[in-house]
Amino acid sequence: MRRVIAIRIGAEGAPLGALRYEQQGARESAAFEYDAGWLASPDRFGIEPGLPLVGGPQFHRKTRDGSVFHGAIADTEPDGWGRRVIQRDHAKRRQDARRAGHAVDAAPLNAMDYLLAVDDASRVGALRLQDEAGRYQRRVEEGRRATPPLIELGQLLAATRAVETNTETGADLAYLRGRGTSLGGLRPKCSVVDDDGHLAIGKFPSVGDERPVTKGEVLAMTLAGKAGIDAAEARLVDSDGAAVALIRRFDRTGNGHRLMYVSAATMIGAKPGDADEHSYAEIVDALRQYGAQPAADIEELWRRIAFSILITNVDDHLHNHGFLHMNRGQWRLAPAFDINPFPERVRELKTWVSEETGPEATIEALMSVIGYFRIGRDRAKAILGEVEGAVATWRDEGRALDMTAHDLESFSEAFEHGERQAVRRVLT
Repeated sequence: MRRVIAIRIGAEGAPLGALRYEQQGARESAAFEYDAGWLASPDRFGIEPGLPLVGGPQFHRKTRDGSVFHGAIADTEPDGWGRRVIQRDHAKRRQDARRAGHAVDAAPLNAMDYLLAVDDASRVGALRLQDEAGRYQRRVEEGRRATPPLIELGQLLAATRAVETNTETGADLAYLRGRGTSLGGLRPKCSVVDDDGHLAIGKFPSVGDERPVTKGEVLAMTLAGKAGIDAAEARLVDSDGAAVALIRRFDRTGNGHRLMYVSAATMIGAKPGDADEHSYAEIVDALRQYGAQPAADIEELWRRIAFSILITNVDDHLHNHGFLHMNRGQWRLAPAFDINPFPERVRELKTWVSEETGPEATIEALMSVIGYFRIGRDRAKAILGEVEGAVATWRDEGRALDMTAHDLESFSEAFEHGERQAVRRVLT
């Protein structure tokens, strides 16, 4: 199997390059080649550090658990929930074809199938994929909207619950297919257009939730903004009594422009299955090399780590941090997203503060790197004071989100712990 997919960029679809994919049995390979026009353009930039602006095909070595595609392209693949919907839809289509007496392709889905299954309208970032016939992928069925409006939230919630309980119909899967996102994980979600016409992610309660997870995420995002963090806009929307978290997409502008986005994993060249753990110090290095405003973003990153420690946001892996392209190969930290309090988790960070501190989620570890982050002690204390002051209001902010006393108690261990006192000791 061989495919050549045109890669275009931005709302205007400027030619960027070509993605060549080949599959032989279970073996898959891919190469990306910049378009000659892009290499000659005054606006050109490398879409990731691993894809420099050179002519000719650039190949990507697949690691055990990684993607066959370069990171900037792989960052637009569906997340765990999106893959689950695609797999179910594929199985349902094969089942229907078999019942109708049609020939059924026994080949399993490959990496290109998943990549092309994401709707062009909701694909993360600025990259856009065109098939050999010049059609943007994924093509939406006739009579369907590319992205459903907020008024259809109840139908989306019902469809996600059907998938979770293995009772989904073909119509449920058709409704959800391609409308996932790379910015997420295994939790049920769907791209939607909010009441202001902006692209957003609707995150739904899961049938297996033992606490109001969607309320917890919006609470965390609200507190993040209060703590001085540049965070994605988040709010709760009621759908037939269910609290849906609505997160506005930060890779789109108000006038419909698409912003180039890559994950922190792509920016630092981290690969799934690496033997080594990765640290925030590596993101600092990337900001110093590629950042449009490195000093401001490095301080912002330190503030975010402090916040994660104080709310027990321990799912802070490198795909939950990202960068937006600004100009000619210079990048800024993307707004913070996917911030959640985890009261039941061991208090260890997925991304280490530094190689020396390891995974410990402590204020002591954070203070140990202020020199590397080039933050003076007085400034660090001021930031800690602002962050702790915001986190201290978590119960009041939770009540403002209509969280009950039981809801609040279910999150208490994420917010009430010794690191809050550690901040106060630093401040004295």
